[in-house]
Amino acid sequence: MSVTIIGGHDRMHCRYKEICKEYGWKAKVFTQPRGDMDCSIGCSDLIILFTDAVSHSVVKLAKKTAARRNISLAQSHCGSCQALRTILAGQGGKAQGQM
Repeated sequence: MSVTIIGGHDRMHCRYKEICKEYGWKAKVFTQPRGDMDCSIGCSDLIILFTDAVSHSVVKLAKKTAARRNISLAQSHCGSCQALRTILAGQGGKAQGQM
């Protein structure tokens, strides 16, 4: 399963990918807005939107893309590791090694 993370902190880019891998998700991370973000989302199963570090226009674009492509959307104001874990656990995932 694949997830696209939009927003968050630049320094957390690799950590976000590691956490997603722990939960069995393949991640694309966009901490900075891009002109081709709509196309780059592709056919993800989930879009996670960290709203604390992105503009309103990026939030609108992500919501519009999720609705148009019928992709689940999860939002968090905080772009922390714990926020990401909470979202992924809420999607039915368990970190590998946890029982």
